[in-house]
Amino acid sequence: MHSLSLRGSMIRGFWIGALLFSISAKAAPCLKPVFNSPEEVKLTGRSVLIATHPSRAFDGRMASKVGMDAAVKAAKARKIPVIYLQDDGDERDYFFEDCEPDYRLFSRDGDIRVDLRPSQVITVGGHWELCQSRTLHDVMYLWSRQPARDLRITVYMDGTYMKGSLSFEESDPYYGDFTRFMGIVNYDRPGSEVFNNKLTLLEAMGIISREFRQLDFLARILPHYARTLPGHRVELRLNGSVPRILQKGKGPKPPVLTFEFLSSAMEFGP
Repeated sequence: MHSLSLRGSMIRGFWIGALLFSISAKAAPCLKPVFNSPEEVKLTGRSVLIATHPSRAFDGRMASKVGMDAAVKAAKARKIPVIYLQDDGDERDYFFEDCEPDYRLFSRDGDIRVDLRPSQVITVGGHWELCQSRTLHDVMYLWSRQPARDLRITVYMDGTYMKGSLSFEESDPYYGDFTRFMGIVNYDRPGSEVFNNKLTLLEAMGIISREFRQLDFLARILPHYARTLPGHRVELRLNGSVPRILQKGKGPKPPVLTFEFLSSAMEFGP
């Protein structure tokens, strides 16, 4: 009887050890990354995925990791080129599961300067209000330097982290739900900037709940498009919703800038 119990304990121990090894292996950082120069980036297809600073230094609980990894996996399955933007922080903090993007660029604050041709830019990472906003501002600026045509910016919300205190306002009817949510997910954590008010865009949608308020919120936190692409018609979509028109554009048939927010690449692939 004792031998059977011991054998069962050994088997359980083996599988627990294997599971822990698997988890630690998947969480292992991409050490000694090789960076490309902007001139090396050649984008010829219809789409590109850009991951801005997915790092524990900014997203302490790695809330965006599963969504970000899923977006990269889905993009690669569709032969969509993947660009990682990485700053000069500790490389061990970056939580890419896939260590082989098509291109890896140094980017201090989300800046990107490449020859941008694809008409769909898929974005994950963060912070939405800071470095990722800089990435999208640069995308729109690069687009404005080309002949006018449609541009779609697709945001996978479960792979995008934000600093809620920069987006939620005390006058919002759901502000109390936001503060309660942050109190729950950060329970007994150190009062560190790494954790404070950090959540994914998808979690923010869950807090807000009602679609019309979600669209109002997203319209409020978009990067400034009017000064960069003033001639474009600007549309906002949420998981296939009827588009909300934010800017009419110029002329009878203006090019269209679409901000498309999707819950996850696991549900809505590229």
